[in-house]
Amino acid sequence: MDEAEILERLLILIQKYHAGQMTDGFLDYHEPSALKNLLNLDEHEGDSDWDNLFAWVEKYLAFSAKTNHPGFVNRMWAGANLPSIIGEIVVALSNTSSCTYESAPVATLMEKYMLRKMLELVGFSNGEGQMTTGSSNANMIAMMVARNLTGQKVKESGLFSHQELFAFVSADAHYSMDKAANIIGIGTDHLVKVPVNSRGEMDTTELENRIKQTIDSGGIPFFVGATAGTTVRGAYDPLDPLLELQGRYNFWLHVDGAWGGAVVLSDRLRPKFLHGIEMVDSFTWDFHKMPGTALICNVLLLNKMPTTLGSVCGAGDSSYIFRDGQDAEVHDLGTISLQCGKRVDSLKWFLDWKYYGQTGFAKRIESYLELCQYAEECILQRAELEMVVPRESFNVCFRFKTPPDIPVNDFNLALRTRLYQQGMSLVGFGYIDSKLALRLLITNSSIGKPEIDDFFRKLVATGNELLET
Repeated sequence: MDEAEILERLLILIQKYHAGQMTDGFLDYHEPSALKNLLNLDEHEGDSDWDNLFAWVEKYLAFSAKTNHPGFVNRMWAGANLPSIIGEIVVALSNTSSCTYESAPVATLMEKYMLRKMLELVGFSNGEGQMTTGSSNANMIAMMVARNLTGQKVKESGLFSHQELFAFVSADAHYSMDKAANIIGIGTDHLVKVPVNSRGEMDTTELENRIKQTIDSGGIPFFVGATAGTTVRGAYDPLDPLLELQGRYNFWLHVDGAWGGAVVLSDRLRPKFLHGIEMVDSFTWDFHKMPGTALICNVLLLNKMPTTLGSVCGAGDSSYIFRDGQDAEVHDLGTISLQCGKRVDSLKWFLDWKYYGQTGFAKRIESYLELCQYAEECILQRAELEMVVPRESFNVCFRFKTPPDIPVNDFNLALRTRLYQQGMSLVGFGYIDSKLALRLLITNSSIGKPEIDDFFRKLVATGNELLET
């Protein structure tokens, strides 16, 4: 079998899989031990047999979750846009690293083009940006930038004799903030978790109290991380009062918009959820979530900081690879990245942007919010279901009601497990004040009102069956 035949066979297999993603259940579930036996992972090693190789591919597709299926409502991402899938295939074929212009001239220019577009979109003047491996990494880099700007010699001398640094986030902030505090060396004890109000937003009055306590004890409040769309509730920390506090205490204000930051694409939703975003210091969001670009596609943007990432992320003698220096512009994107090898994620991003444009993406984000509102109405109309907390944005937190003698948390976890194992749907869950909430996320372009109706019909029917067992 020559290479042309191999690629033709692969494309036929891909086309068949793509066409069938919407059919049957979203998953053919097996327990790990049973699936291990079905896969028989020890077979056919080093036999150079293309038929056996394609058999592995077929097994992979047969037993993997169909993330484009309407039943996949668990993650903040779902099946990818077709333009970005094309981009992923081309990137795999061309197989290069975008760390230097020499090895990836087109990818370099596409990434710089998209970063400029995003800076303009958000309203960051004279800023810079980079693509990272996800918002967890972006949050860490933003905290690292704030650390280095606060302690001018920290990069060279470390934190050994430095005045104690403290970062502040809401109690519902993403766990990547804890990881960031660990990685950049301030320690998780120096990450202050600020209580949230009844809507799940950071309590800015309490934030100021914690900042004052830090200053009084001799510490430096160097970083505040606001969340635009918390993981469980979908709450947006209010930016206007945070900007007022920044003016008084001079901290770096970062916005983690991994989930909800996509509202910047909508001129209608941006003022409602992210008023004042153009004034913050840094902002990140994932294009692989609501916009639907293939995983991973993240951007970190810095405001009014055109040459900061290179000084923060760069270190050591890299003259063997980088050729920047002829002019003031960065051509080798690896010089402003913590990574050495840098995956080409710009092509899929660029193709999606060219195909859908801001207008197309804005309509998608707005439609998701409308569908979340519809889902909330469906819950309120069904006697078997109840909202755990009112919906704040794109997260619908609800549960199946149970009789007093049945623990409601245990029941809803069992209900979720049954829906998953029967291949009907994968819905997320989280805890809000010790209450387990089923967390419906609509970030799947395959979902409309009929699919939401079908989801709740199956969920209620399965819940009633579970009550009878």
